Amino acid sequence: MTLQSVTAFHLIIFLLYLRHGEAEKSCPDVACREGGPSVRFPFWLKDRQPESCGYPGFELSCSERNETLIEFPYSGQFSVPVIDYEMLIIYIGDPQGCMARRLKNLTVTGSPFTNYWLDYYVLLNCSSRIQRSYPETFLIDCLSSSNHLVYAAFSSTYMSLDLLFSCHFIANVTLSYMDYYDRYLLEPTPNFSYFYDPLTPNFAKLSWEFLGCGFDCHEKGGKCRLKGNNSLQVECFNEYSPPNGIRQNEGPIIKQKSAGHIIKEVSIGISIGILTLTLMVTLIILYLRSRRAEAEENRKKIKKFLEDFRSLNPTRYSFADIQKMTNEFKQKLGQGGYGSVFKGELENGVPVAVKVLDNSKSNGEDFINEVSTIGRIHHVNVVRLLGYSADESDRALVYEFMLNKSLDKFIFPANSRRPKLSWGKLQDIAIGVARGIEYLHQGCDQRILHFDIKPQNILLDMDFNPKISDFGLAKLFPKKESVVSITAVRGTMGYIAPEVYFSGNIGNVSYKTDVYSFGMLLFEMVGGRKNKDLTVENTSQVYFPQWVYDRLASGEDLGIKGEKDGDADIAKKLSIVAIWCVQWDPSDRPPISTVIQMLEGRKGSLPLPPDPFASLSSEASDMNVP
Repeated sequence: MTLQSVTAFHLIIFLLYLRHGEAEKSCPDVACREGGPSVRFPFWLKDRQPESCGYPGFELSCSERNETLIEFPYSGQFSVPVIDYEMLIIYIGDPQGCMARRLKNLTVTGSPFTNYWLDYYVLLNCSSRIQRSYPETFLIDCLSSSNHLVYAAFSSTYMSLDLLFSCHFIANVTLSYMDYYDRYLLEPTPNFSYFYDPLTPNFAKLSWEFLGCGFDCHEKGGKCRLKGNNSLQVECFNEYSPPNGIRQNEGPIIKQKSAGHIIKEVSIGISIGILTLTLMVTLIILYLRSRRAEAEENRKKIKKFLEDFRSLNPTRYSFADIQKMTNEFKQKLGQGGYGSVFKGELENGVPVAVKVLDNSKSNGEDFINEVSTIGRIHHVNVVRLLGYSADESDRALVYEFMLNKSLDKFIFPANSRRPKLSWGKLQDIAIGVARGIEYLHQGCDQRILHFDIKPQNILLDMDFNPKISDFGLAKLFPKKESVVSITAVRGTMGYIAPEVYFSGNIGNVSYKTDVYSFGMLLFEMVGGRKNKDLTVENTSQVYFPQWVYDRLASGEDLGIKGEKDGDADIAKKLSIVAIWCVQWDPSDRPPISTVIQMLEGRKGSLPLPPDPFASLSSEASDMNVP
């Protein structure tokens, strides 16, 4: 018998001990309110049932109005009017009553649910009412106004010449197929208040996989549950049935129970005795297995995401295509935190940059973030994702090729032969980066926080136009919300806003964190050197932003010797804007739209802001030129 099998045997005994030792827990059906959907396995209701009453990923909650809610990782919360346990279908709607608005961004990635029997539609903004001669188009009242009528049209109907002349495209959406069976489920009262009419798509249907226990179990008077706290296996049990082999009103029952108690006590004693001997070995084996399980989970997560993402623009390539595209990875352009970048070429001769992800450093979230974020947007100052590959554990991203690589190569030159950027060009690059950030913050359906603005992530095309890249740490959230929740520090030290790691308030940060990072980028463009981190303990290192502020506050120039008249003024303007961006309090930092106005304004018109480094030690400010 191998060490692995012995350890597994010991672990099984220990799990049996845990199961026998804990009291049998019943999970009664609950609901948020009378008439609401009954919540039972595989679902569980937060704050009203223990998590062990449901299967992972099936969490529900109650709103302040006692509506049943479900939350999806990338789409937010939805109401749940009906759960059909027999058909394994859950109906979801918009709590605000406009499901069509939510369909544009609805994705069930990261959840155990799949879309059920989809029909493909497009949303159209029309200047006049569509005639009923198009039976596969319907008006969406909650998105329409007196001047703009929003219709959903079946994909084939959209290509009608009449529609193309009078309407313009808004978005692709998918609607779940509904039939008379759904009308019965969504019709709790005679007034047809929940009736599903294709003209008013108030609900969508999602399905989940059969977990090995369901309707048959309830028909027999039993209930479904997990076999144990640490198990994902499901069983059917009846808490009122006596144990097998024991009948009521018979003398031998006491003897059998006593024997059962003795067996239980012996098993508990054995499991406690062997636990200490096998714990370390078990942990090592479980760690190795967890690495394999984690890799498998990442593959499943990415596969699920790609199924939901297949209708968007970027092309999906096989990894064999990637190898051919890069000529077997012949020309390496650089090395990043999560993989290597190679030069490639499409079949039509267009050059591309191919980023091959390192699976040992990436958990799949970076790949999903990159594709889901940058794959949906197009802006002159954001690098374009042309395609991607996800074959098993091999993942790659295909971008437009940037001839001049990244900004850090020019502001931190490794040798004197690299051409130096003029102050006018540096100002143009700063404005371009700011416009890219403004688009991420304001130009998309959802606000996008980049979280890693730095010179290495600013790419330059053949005309030195900047493009923001690397969205592996990006996070999306609604524009109407001023803060976004994070669970860990995101970004690169030296560019991270102080509220993220100084306040101890990891959880809620605002879009002003990108403004702070942009300010640190401006300092590096002005100084041609990397900034010293605020957190360094070696205070003999000069903090360049502090030195810049002290020089400007005392009325001294920055010692810039430009080749043209006005170069010193550009350097001063970039420095003042940088100081505004790195203000210690986020509320004192301007929004990125104001930053653009500052950068495009006339020279000498910017006031000097308060000292953002007043809370730091005065040692750095007493030093001479760095």
